[in-house]
Order: sequence, then structure tokens, then C-alpha cells
Amino acid sequence: MEAYNVFKDLAIIIIAAKLFGIIARKCKAPQVVGEIIAGLIIGPCLLGWVQTNDFILQMAEIGVILLMFSAGLETNLKDLVKTGPVAFGVACAGVFVPLAGGTLLYMLFYGFAAVGSEQFFRALFIGTIMTATSVSITVESLREMGYLKGKIGTTILNAAIIDDVIGMIVLTVVIGFYDSAAKPITVVCNTVLFMCISVVGGFFAYRIFKKVDQRYPHSRRITIAGLAFCLIMAYCAEKYFGIADITGAYLAGIILCNIHDSEFIARRMDINSYVLFGPIFFASIGLKTNIKNINAEILLFSLCFVLVALLSKIIGCGLFARLCKTPMKHALKVGVGMMTRGEVALIVSQKGMNVGLLDPVYFTSVILLIITSSVLTPILLKVLYSKWPEVEEK
Repeated sequence: MEAYNVFKDLAIIIIAAKLFGIIARKCKAPQVVGEIIAGLIIGPCLLGWVQTNDFILQMAEIGVILLMFSAGLETNLKDLVKTGPVAFGVACAGVFVPLAGGTLLYMLFYGFAAVGSEQFFRALFIGTIMTATSVSITVESLREMGYLKGKIGTTILNAAIIDDVIGMIVLTVVIGFYDSAAKPITVVCNTVLFMCISVVGGFFAYRIFKKVDQRYPHSRRITIAGLAFCLIMAYCAEKYFGIADITGAYLAGIILCNIHDSEFIARRMDINSYVLFGPIFFASIGLKTNIKNINAEILLFSLCFVLVALLSKIIGCGLFARLCKTPMKHALKVGVGMMTRGEVALIVSQKGMNVGLLDPVYFTSVILLIITSSVLTPILLKVLYSKWPEVEEK
């Protein structure tokens, strides 16, 4: 492939991704859905204008690293620490129930398998995809209704943050165990060791960045240093500990989230992600998605996948909130608010396809889940808050 052909591919990807992203936003759907659909249209499935190659895949990998770094930077660590047992319990239930539900669903369709077999890990990964939570649409809906800072809104927001942290750990462990050369005890030890080193090393890194930030506020050097730190963490996570690189990038963002210029760095990262790397990442998922082999069985599985993913969040998160003496009407709001899926589910799915745990044809299920949850969540929250306002908890 001639080097100049890359420019044509990138131009097509960027224009198509942004065009369909705008259309999706006009239709009240997440912009990323439009970008993925753009990849489906311009890729081998339909028009065949762009073919996946190593360069595009590497650019997409940078895109996912930047997305997770930004997610970590935007985390409010103080709120995360102050959340308390309710939000933590809701998050744990929001991971465990979907994980079990997704695993069982896959086995019901394709047969039960022995623990440790490839079939078992494929089933477990379906459950892992379901653990992800994206509350961007929920947050916007609660803000519009004036309930974002209420008790329920705060619980949902903080539980979603913890949910993503636990989800990243689950992803790391599942991928680690899937490697036939890896020993279970080694995977667990490496994960714990990486987390411990990240805490200790992160403390010193935070102190250094804080001093640099105080001396050179709102400077390009703090952004460049932050990006370099993100890339180093991603590299070390996968190279030396066998942990997903996105986990390292996410932890890098969390380490720096409390410095004064964390939002400044996040905005700079968003520029790169929005203009180039983000569209390439989401479009590349569409490029690699195989919809030609979809049959009645895959379609039925996708419908069941969406149903189980939505209900497992409502049941898991809502039930735990109810056990913590939250009134049923408000516990239901917690469950509904936690059922949206977005970028994290896409990132987890991408990782699964990269290591062979997820066949591209099943990515249709993830797309359908994102669209369905993004449409239903705002509608259901509005209905619930209209019927049962959060007056007593303001």
C-alpha cells in the first residue's frame, strides 16, 4: 500500500464519521453511534471505500487510549472517596448481575462449557461487555429536570464512576485468564501488583505534576507531560504486567484528576480525540464489523442481549438501593439511570475483538444495546420523576 493512500482513507473516515455523527445527534442518538455506522457504510460491508490496515488500527488504539485518559481526568476523586457504601454497593451489583446474566445468556444459546475453556471465556466476555455503564445521557437528562444534585442523581453518578473502575478490573482479569500461557495466580498477582505500584508511583507523579502545574499553569508543557505519562502507564500496564493498556491510561487520568489543570489537559486531549483519533477509533469498529454473516440466530441473540443487559442493571442496581432502605420508587430511578451504555462498552468490545474473545458479527448486539438504552433511559427517567418527584430528598 502506497503511503499517500493513507491520506485518502483518513479524509474519508473523518468526513463520513462527522457527517453521520451529526445526523445521529439530530436524531437524539449518541454521536458515536453515527460514527460507527459511518464505518459500516464506507467499509467492506457496503461501499468498500476504506479497508482496515495496520496504520488505521494503530491510530484507533491511540484513540481509545486518549478516551480512557480523558475519562480518568474527568473523574472527581473527592466525590469518589466520599460516595459511601450505597454507591459502592450499587456499582458492585451493577457489575455482578450483568456479568452473570451475560455469561448465562451466551451459554443458553451456544451450550454450557467447562470453566477455563475458550467457550467459557467467550461467554464470560459477553457478561463483561454488559458491566459497562455510561451516564452521559443520564446526567444530561437529570440536569435538564433539575435533579442532578439530588440524592438519587449523586448516587447514580458516583456509582457509575465506581462501576467503570470495577469494569476495567474485570476486563483486565478476564483477558489475562484467557491467555492460555497465563497462570491464574499470576494474573491476580500482576493485577494487584500493578494497582499497588500505580497507587505508590501515582502519589509521587501527582506531587511532581502539581508542582509543575503551579509553576507553569495552563501551559503546553503540562499537557505534553500528561500525555506522555498516559502513554507510559499504558505501555507499562500491558508490557510488564499483562494488563490491558486502557487500564493504565485510565489510572493515569485518575492520578492527575486532582491537579489544578486537569480540566485544561482534558480539553486539550478532547481536541485531538474529537478531530482525529476519536472518529478513527469509532469508525474502525464499524470497518471491522461483519454484518454480512448476520442470520436469524444472531438477530435473536442480539435482541436477548439487549433485554438482559437492560434488565440486569435495573434489577442489580435497583435491588441493592432498595436493600439500603431507599424507597422503591427512587430505587427504580437508580436502576434505570444506570442502564445506559456508550463508549466504555465499545472500548471493551474492541478489546475483545483484538484478542479473539468476540467475533465481529456480535458487535451488532453492542450497537443495538447502545441505541436502545440511549433512547429509553431519558424517556423512562422523565416518566419516573414526573410521577414521583424527589421532593423529600432535595
